[in-house]
Parts: sequence; C-alpha cells; structure tokens
Amino acid sequence: MISIKNIRERIRLWNVPKFFRNKFVFTFFIFIAWMLFFDQNNFFVQFGRMQDLRSAKQKKEFYETETKTIQQQITALLNDKRSLEKFAREKYYMKKPNEDVFVIVEKK
Repeated sequence: MISIKNIRERIRLWNVPKFFRNKFVFTFFIFIAWMLFFDQNNFFVQFGRMQDLRSAKQKKEFYETETKTIQQQITALLNDKRSLEKFAREKYYMKKPNEDVFVIVEKK
C-alpha cells in the first residue's frame, strides 16, 4: 500500500526543491493540473465556449442591424407607392403591360 510517507520519500529522491515538497503547494499544483487538463470543464473546453459565445454575439449584432434595415424597407414599401413599384421591378422583374424588361447580369 502506498502511503504519504512513501510518496514523500520518493519526492526527496527526485531532488525536488524544498518549496515543492510542501503538501499545500503540491496539492495546489495537482489541483491546477486537474482543472486545466482532466476536468469536464477544462481550459480548452472553456476557451472553445468563449469563442462560440463571441461568434454568437457577433451574429446577434448582425441580425439586429439586418432586422432594423428590413423594418425600414417594410415601412417604406407600405407608405410609398414609388418605392413599392421600384421594389417589385427590381426583385420580381414585374413590368407594366407595354414595357420590355432587360436583365443585365455581370460576369465575374
């Protein structure tokens, strides 16, 4: 059976500095190692979650600005006949009965 005395003797044989032989310092380093690498919420998982949160916040800001611009377009379409006609012509290629529509597509 391994006892604490045996562990201390083995540590002394490794020529570990006296500072690290203290049981509190040793326990602290074991705890830090456990939290960084072996825990369910280790450092790498937390870092990935922080990146996911950052990208989610950026997406939220993007969609909020898009919502505002679309709301402005909707109010303009509902209140102004000219903007409604322009929107219908540009997006849905609608035309008046005696008109011809030419669609120009740019090549990349």
